[in-house]
Amino acid sequence: MSTTTDTPARPTFAEAFRFWLKLGFISFGGPAGQIAIMHREVVERRRWVDEGHFLHALNFCMLLPGPEAQQLAIYLGWLLHRTWGGIVAGVLFVLPSALILWALSYVYVAFGDVVWVSGVFYGLKPAVLAIVAAAVLRIGGKALKNEVMWSLAALAFAAIFFLHAPFPLIVVAAGVIGWIGGKVRKEKFLVAKGHGAGVVPTVSGEKPTLGRAVRVIVTCLALWWVPLLFVGAWLGWKGTHFQQGMFFSKAAMVTFGGAYAVLPYVAQQAVETHGWLSAPQMLDGLGLAETTPGPLIMVLQFVGFLGGWSHPSGLSPLASATLGAAVTTWATFVPCFLWIFLGAPYVERMRQNERLTCALSAITAAVVGVVLNLAVWFGLQVLFPKGADWLAVGIAVVAFVGMQRWKWGVIPVVLGAGALGLVLKLA
Repeated sequence: MSTTTDTPARPTFAEAFRFWLKLGFISFGGPAGQIAIMHREVVERRRWVDEGHFLHALNFCMLLPGPEAQQLAIYLGWLLHRTWGGIVAGVLFVLPSALILWALSYVYVAFGDVVWVSGVFYGLKPAVLAIVAAAVLRIGGKALKNEVMWSLAALAFAAIFFLHAPFPLIVVAAGVIGWIGGKVRKEKFLVAKGHGAGVVPTVSGEKPTLGRAVRVIVTCLALWWVPLLFVGAWLGWKGTHFQQGMFFSKAAMVTFGGAYAVLPYVAQQAVETHGWLSAPQMLDGLGLAETTPGPLIMVLQFVGFLGGWSHPSGLSPLASATLGAAVTTWATFVPCFLWIFLGAPYVERMRQNERLTCALSAITAAVVGVVLNLAVWFGLQVLFPKGADWLAVGIAVVAFVGMQRWKWGVIPVVLGAGALGLVLKLA
């Protein structure tokens, strides 16, 4: 049992700031990889947040529209340092990715060749697969405490992998099962009780009052819409940039189930309805987004960049593309702060509700199955694109064994694998 002497101190704001900045540069692997990195760093290594808080926050974020990994970062930042902590965590989670993808997008439209990127990420992708696989084992070991939880995880995996069931449906079904199960067999469902060895953050001063809710809604809506309205007044309400802001604001409200669930809809509208880019360009953008840190949904910034480049609206192509990328990114990610800042205090207050905890425990078990599905899908794409790629398999195995047996850190694994991939491609 932990004692006062071996319990780490709560991080200072500066320590947390440095961590969130680092995370923005190493958060590869889509939501599964990003959640895995946060769990490893925040819960296991630094012990800033205990297991119960982490899973409780993750379950809430899974229920929201938008990128759940960024929302989880906002929630954890809020737990540690309230509003400013959440702002810093959420902004730094996407800012490095936005800047990197902007640069790659410019290279793409200016020179039409991004092959030089593939070498580094050839090695990085199997390393990320190893990080995801390790996360499945860690989170599964914490959440799957009995045969009921194992069954829920297996059913969720089968539903999404074989039946292609919508992710929101899986989450809602698991929650209903957990809610009912909490009444019928509470001892089988009450597994995420929130006891851990880490620091339990204090959130005093963030009480869920009506006045606070009104302030959060008014402030976030103003931040969300004032810049978009300014762009519309400046460049025209029917111009490309305001239309991008409107379209991606609407997408931010309905993007349940992660990036892969919403990309077909966005691709169809952006290509066929608005003509912002072509179908092959959309695929190229997805490839760029998959090889940069940050949320996979960042591919929407590429859509905005190319839409602005193709329809400059009186600006230079680069200025128009940059504005299009900024508008798209703003409309996609700013709503996440509204959902978290508005809902997190209420969610924290409900942590002691046993029926709710049973429902969230069931959702956590289902999420393990969903993360396993992502790991399997990612593994098939990386290791067996057109038959077995034994070099990629070797990198993944070495990275996985190194993290499991010798406790290699995420940063050495990411940097080492990227360097190795570049050497292999050049050779």
